[in-house]
Amino acid sequence: MVWIPGGLFKMGSDHHYSEEAPAHRVKVDGFWMDQYLVTNRDFAEFVQATGYKTFCEKIPDLSQYPGATPEMLVAASVVFVKPDGPVDLRNPYQWWRFIPGANWRSPQGPDSSISGRLDHPVVHLAWQDITAYSRWVGKEIPTEAEWEFAANGGHEGREFAWGDELIPNGIHQANTWQGTFPWQNLGEDGFEGTSPVGSYPPNDYGLFDMIGNVWEWTSDWYSPKHPNEKPKACCIPKNPRGASETESFDPRQEIKISRKVMKGGSHLCAPNYCKRYRPSARMAQPVDTSTSHLGFRCIMREAR
Repeated sequence: MVWIPGGLFKMGSDHHYSEEAPAHRVKVDGFWMDQYLVTNRDFAEFVQATGYKTFCEKIPDLSQYPGATPEMLVAASVVFVKPDGPVDLRNPYQWWRFIPGANWRSPQGPDSSISGRLDHPVVHLAWQDITAYSRWVGKEIPTEAEWEFAANGGHEGREFAWGDELIPNGIHQANTWQGTFPWQNLGEDGFEGTSPVGSYPPNDYGLFDMIGNVWEWTSDWYSPKHPNEKPKACCIPKNPRGASETESFDPRQEIKISRKVMKGGSHLCAPNYCKRYRPSARMAQPVDTSTSHLGFRCIMREAR
């Protein structure tokens, strides 16, 4: 772990996606943060010690999903499957598949494995899975504010975690998508899919993969916008904890499933589709949904 000193910073952005706005000042206390994403090796040790079974390895409870079709009531997870050619970007089902047997051990489906990938970030974990792991190691999940402050690496106002150029001097700084998403991946950075943790330069706090590779869970409930800037310095939020659980529900969904904020972008973020390879970027993630491009890291807070 590395020490993140905390401080005052401007969270969010007024220049990108609407959910990142408005930019507003917040304060965070110092904390310790995992230098690397939690890996398959780390999670395997947890499962070996505890016998833990992840959410997507269990058959869903019909009482929690009234009206669900039989094909959805299986042990499964969401996997990115690259199409053969250009598709309608308005329809994410062109590249996302709900695959029975996909889980952290078999990230692409039942015929895949993590053999040779123990140093890759663990994926296909729902919210209850990452909190179970964090409790086992005696740590916590960062808030959105803590995560974003750490990703900035002690800088403010830069476009990316490393500066203002996406690929400075032609050197890739993070595992993102090169080519035309979702069908053409040129692999200019040497990877297609996840990469071993630590494959790219750390930020100025010594943290690896804060941008790209996989999205990261945070502990905050999601809301579609940030709170407004406080007019007085005395009112600046300290260690904010985001929205309420009720606010996190997607109003378009009949079944009310809570959503957390995920940060950092992933290997699927591309200039033609999802420019969320920035510290201020954020998206909503239902607590019961695991995917092939979402992982996590932990923190430890000083006693308050």
